[in-house]
Amino acid sequence: MTTEDLPKHIITIPTSVPMVALLGPSDAFLRVIEDNVDADIHARGNTVTVRGSAPDAALVERLLDELVTIIGTGQGLTTETVERSIAILRAETRERPAEVLSLNILSNRGRTIRPKTLNQKRYVDAIDKHTLVFGIGPAGTGKTYLAMAKAVQALQAREANRIILTRPAVEAGENLGFLPGTLSEKIDPYLRPLYDALHDMLDPETIPKLLTAGTIEVAPLAYMRGRTLNDAFIILDEAQNTSREQMKMFLTRLGFGSKMVVTGDVTQVDLPNGRNSGLRVIQDVLSDVEDIHFAHLSSQDVVRHKLVGRIVSAYDDYEGAAGERRRSQ
Repeated sequence: MTTEDLPKHIITIPTSVPMVALLGPSDAFLRVIEDNVDADIHARGNTVTVRGSAPDAALVERLLDELVTIIGTGQGLTTETVERSIAILRAETRERPAEVLSLNILSNRGRTIRPKTLNQKRYVDAIDKHTLVFGIGPAGTGKTYLAMAKAVQALQAREANRIILTRPAVEAGENLGFLPGTLSEKIDPYLRPLYDALHDMLDPETIPKLLTAGTIEVAPLAYMRGRTLNDAFIILDEAQNTSREQMKMFLTRLGFGSKMVVTGDVTQVDLPNGRNSGLRVIQDVLSDVEDIHFAHLSSQDVVRHKLVGRIVSAYDDYEGAAGERRRSQ
């Protein structure tokens, strides 16, 4: 069957929508759609003609409707937006791409932080609905960055009086005792990613004032012992590098009026001597406890360079095959 023999579907785009915004410069977005859908698509004026099966034509029509809605929010389209919209539609979920990709969490200096995948949107929603949320997934899935954006949002909305950011200072191939400098200088490299994220979300000149006032605290996990953290938004990053005892210690710091987010990647444990990761067992411990949510992100949620997602998937496949080989021996 030739292209001309396929059923023809006509889609009319509202005249208020600039077609170059919808289809992209030199039809770049249109080519992305054609690469991902088994259909032949042509645009003339504000009319889009789709030749393909009914399901493919329906997908294109829904996609264009979602993209028009996103444009209507004032958010410009990108190739990634189009690709992610297709992925969300194919997931056949209740959430619409426009709802996922137009959710503004935080804006600063002309830059807006939003979820970029369906699982990221569900993770952000879970933070709103639950007191304690675990964000578990590989590097690049935005689990820490989005949690920090929600923390800054809560501070600005006066839903929290302070933000506490913490990480375990695990010697990943280095021993702190042999590093030069004071204790503060030794632990700074472990906390630097948290400072970097803060600089994306707040005006740089306000950060030292907030740190000095204690409104924002960035500290190693050991500094949490013996404290009760009230009226705070608390984030534990790199939680895979906590022991079971450290995880229990941290979770029991939760005070009144506070919210906690714990993030980590169970495939990247740096604990010495084969010690068990507190993050690996915590879901079994807390699976039936009310007001706790476990959000799982995957290589499909990686929002760094496309190659990062492929690398994560390749490692998952390799480790899965290695596990099968070990079981068969």
